[in-house]
Amino acid sequence: MEKNEDGELYTLVYGSIVSWASDPIEKKPLYHFWPGTSVFSLAAPGCNFKCLHCQNWAISQVKVEEIAHEDFSPERTIELTKRYGCKGIAHTYTEPTIWTEYAIDVGKLARREDLYNVYVTNGYITIDALQELGPYLDAANVDVKAFNDSFYRKICGVPSINPILETCEWMVEHGTHLEVTYLVIPRENDSSEEIRKFCKWVFEKLGPEVPTHFSRFYPLYKMTDRSQTPVETLERAVKIAKEEGLHYIYIGNVPRHKMDNTHCPKCGELLIERRGYSVTRYELKDKQCPKCGTKINVVG
Repeated sequence: MEKNEDGELYTLVYGSIVSWASDPIEKKPLYHFWPGTSVFSLAAPGCNFKCLHCQNWAISQVKVEEIAHEDFSPERTIELTKRYGCKGIAHTYTEPTIWTEYAIDVGKLARREDLYNVYVTNGYITIDALQELGPYLDAANVDVKAFNDSFYRKICGVPSINPILETCEWMVEHGTHLEVTYLVIPRENDSSEEIRKFCKWVFEKLGPEVPTHFSRFYPLYKMTDRSQTPVETLERAVKIAKEEGLHYIYIGNVPRHKMDNTHCPKCGELLIERRGYSVTRYELKDKQCPKCGTKINVVG
């Protein structure tokens, strides 16, 4: 991004596409937003973070002039979304806030075509930008990468977690469907104390209905000296989240784990069963548990 003569930031990657595909919405992960639908996923080169463990570093840690890319107009993106039978668009793989102008223009067209527009994001965006984007953004999964400033400085290269927390709180307040993901990294953000602080914040500031994903870390990029997250650590995080009153808790990057499914927070009934990124069973009736009638936080 650069600044114009008025001192305003603007994107250098408007419509510059380095990766695109038709994905299950569950891959984002968005488990409570139009489950079972396909989403047209696309990414620009670059990021506003320098995460040492980035899984997409080959496209996120480069400048647009350093990598082959195609130019898609917003109209082209809508055309491809419809051609591949997708229900909406996901700005994902790299950081979508670096091309917010493009996402807004895509979102305006998506509204006319009854398509959704979603972000998979680190949440590092100003409230002013969110206010411009918000009317054209239907859902987001925000990576809350840890729950302390030192992690963000050391691992991500930014000074503070506060903008991420403010983003999540703004989205809930303004009706954007939100899910949060916490990638659990051994020896960095996996203490019970830190995970409990994170869960308390979700409960108090976002609400217990916000789906929370604890994801398994695999060593990549500049953090190959670490081991993958033990499943027991993820299960401990789930236990803490339940103790803090969260309703929808998931374990990611562990194929076929029982915590990949959605259960009724009141009676425990299995409501949505998943195998990988596929929905294999869907039991909701009018967004309610068929056994006890509890209203379930699901969009679409």
